[in-house]
Amino acid sequence: MTSSENVTVGRDVYYDPYDAAIDADPYPTWRRLRDEAPLYYNEKFDFFALSRFADVEAALADWNTYRSGQGSVLELIRANIELPPGIILFEDPPVHTAHRRILAQVFTPKKMNALEPKVREFCARSLDPLVGAGRLDLIKDLGAQMPMRTIGYLLGIPEEDQEAIRDRFDEGLKLAGDGTELPSWDMSYGGDEFGAYIDWRAKNPSDDIMTELLTAQFEDETGTTRTLTREEILTYIALLTGAGNETTTRLVGWAGKVLAENPDQRRELAADRSLIPNAIEELLRYEAPSPVQARYVAHDVTHLGQTVPEGSVMVLLNGSGNRDERRYTDPDRFDIRRDVGRHLTFGYGIHHCLGAALARLEGRVALDEVLRRFPEWEVDWPNAVQARTSTVRGWETLPVITG
Repeated sequence: MTSSENVTVGRDVYYDPYDAAIDADPYPTWRRLRDEAPLYYNEKFDFFALSRFADVEAALADWNTYRSGQGSVLELIRANIELPPGIILFEDPPVHTAHRRILAQVFTPKKMNALEPKVREFCARSLDPLVGAGRLDLIKDLGAQMPMRTIGYLLGIPEEDQEAIRDRFDEGLKLAGDGTELPSWDMSYGGDEFGAYIDWRAKNPSDDIMTELLTAQFEDETGTTRTLTREEILTYIALLTGAGNETTTRLVGWAGKVLAENPDQRRELAADRSLIPNAIEELLRYEAPSPVQARYVAHDVTHLGQTVPEGSVMVLLNGSGNRDERRYTDPDRFDIRRDVGRHLTFGYGIHHCLGAALARLEGRVALDEVLRRFPEWEVDWPNAVQARTSTVRGWETLPVITG
């Protein structure tokens, strides 16, 4: 294949993240991109895309070329709006470095793992009443609730406020129509939901991350040592509650769907719970909850002999990279015993997901508690609804019939 043939097309290859038919099962399209157009260009929405593991991994690591400061979602970059400070997903160094350092010191794996008893107790409280009912909805009855409760435990946020921000975040991601009607992005994060609570917590400190955020001293990008502003704290809280909720909810849904389709492996897990952590890694590889990232191209860059000009948008298909035959043997086969190694689901480089340890914990505990009560299930397909967004992928409802 010559370098010119690497770019874009056997002209009949088409991909965009707004196409509902593609999103329902993007893997055949992504395979064609990897084989026929590893550097793809979409004229309709004016973006380039990388789909092979090695290319996506390298681009995620190269923040100096592929910038997040205008957003990491295609339509957000295209909207060209000013983003509030503190959304580390949408920042570049040096601002990103200062803000991430604060979150890293208060959002440690040790603190997240200490939540396991509370997460397990919440799962049990949610699932116990459904034993013997013959059915449950893995999203509505567990997946949509547990991640928000977990973030609430970390931050010390009342449950009624958790629900409000989750619903608002969900609505902000949904797509309408054919994808040309792009969502409007409301970046006034969290003030209504959390402002009064933050003010109350400032006067009544406690042993939670909210208090740590209020009191943390850090050196900002100007070299000034200070605490976070109220607006920055509001943004952090909305970021944690939104991002921490959406992808973990999708992970729970994919566990239900994929294990229904692989009942022999589900039975293996039910018989030997020690296999669950690796099964979660394989689920994360096999069905990445957030399989599409976008970046602004800061300067001309060459891929496969083709120049991608400064000012372009590059879409990084980490979900495609996770199914790349160049990286994994038989990648379209789900295998709970696979040696997964490093997948791309949590990103790579400076934007590697801070909540990865928490997502793994929640996925592991949720699957353990479901299998403990419901070792057999089938998906009630006529009533299952796949969510439509351009950046996270999964189920809005996933009812299952339990045996």
